[in-house]
Amino acid sequence: MDIATFEALRAPTGVGADTLAAAVAGYGNVDEFALGTQLRREHPPELVAAALTQARLRNRAVQKFAPADAARMYFTVDGYEQATRAPVAAHRAERIATTLGSAAHVADLCCGIGGDLIELTRAGLEVTGIEADTVTAAVCAANVHALGLGAHARVLEADATARDLSPFAAVTCDPARRNARGRTFDPHAYRPPWSFVEALLADTACVKVAPGIPHARVPSGVEAEWVSDRGEVKEAALWSGAFVASACHRRATLLPTGATLTDADDPGTAAVRAPGRYLYEPDGAVIRAGLVTAVAAMVGGWLLDSSIAYVASDQLVHTDFAHGYEIVDVLPYDDKALRRYVREHRIGALTVKKRGVGVVPERLRATVKPRGEAAAIFVVTRAAGRAVVLVAQPLEPAKAGPAR
Repeated sequence: MDIATFEALRAPTGVGADTLAAAVAGYGNVDEFALGTQLRREHPPELVAAALTQARLRNRAVQKFAPADAARMYFTVDGYEQATRAPVAAHRAERIATTLGSAAHVADLCCGIGGDLIELTRAGLEVTGIEADTVTAAVCAANVHALGLGAHARVLEADATARDLSPFAAVTCDPARRNARGRTFDPHAYRPPWSFVEALLADTACVKVAPGIPHARVPSGVEAEWVSDRGEVKEAALWSGAFVASACHRRATLLPTGATLTDADDPGTAAVRAPGRYLYEPDGAVIRAGLVTAVAAMVGGWLLDSSIAYVASDQLVHTDFAHGYEIVDVLPYDDKALRRYVREHRIGALTVKKRGVGVVPERLRATVKPRGEAAAIFVVTRAAGRAVVLVAQPLEPAKAGPAR
């Protein structure tokens, strides 16, 4: 989509506006191919293609944005893919606003279609978005207008690396992490480059990075925060300057509760022992942040293996930071023994979880041939250096002990 096509779609009246309205109204009611064929009878093909893309992305956008926002926003394909999910952006914006105070002026570099900018503005901050791509900058500006945020937000089409950032109380940045081959996990392949990111982090900044960023890559004095939303790790962010608490270098935050765990809560070590009565599976953000031993301390537990993120305990404790299971049996990893166990216990609904072993869950289910009315979870992992299968049942939160 070029800028002329986008401006035509965005116009309040005219053929572009009519095309977009027709695409949005028809999308989901008929096959997309049939809808395109129908629209091209009355509208220019380049406008139809762009309008259908907008309709498709608005339909998908409810996965990241509130439905009322998604229905009014504009998107590019790459901009949507990289946009921060609204609850995560709101969490970050609240932290920034709490630290800097209401009405502080923040620069949102590489602002994309405006996912972070929207929540920064709604948190009470004055925000200048800076985006180098012409169409993406126009889309972001259109979203600011569509959501009624223009009094406190503006968007500039500019190269973030060439701007004077001294007037701002802080900067946020979302470097592009995609290239011609798709998503990249190498920080040196970010755009702007990693050297620019490091320069930002020498002052007060928040930079969005991929969740797989190695701990060794985080600059000294910078806090790395991994965020999960409803149990799914979404992203990581690097915080520097005024945003950093002196005792914290790694943090895991769980949404929607906002529960947070840091390395200040972590003893750093845990015993390695055989399975106990309960098994705890830490949230993905906890694992990424390297805080599994903090969960072990929280539940009075230990590790089954020093390199595997499962925690065992004889205590029943409810924590936001891990899913809990009761271990009802410990079996050797042996096909015949497992098939016999499934048959004798009449297990028909079998969930297979695995960690630290080369097991394909689908193949294991096919091997043991579950058939019956009972349900069970097989956790295939290592304990005491050997592969084992923990037969588990999920704990009900109401049965667990006090939250921590």
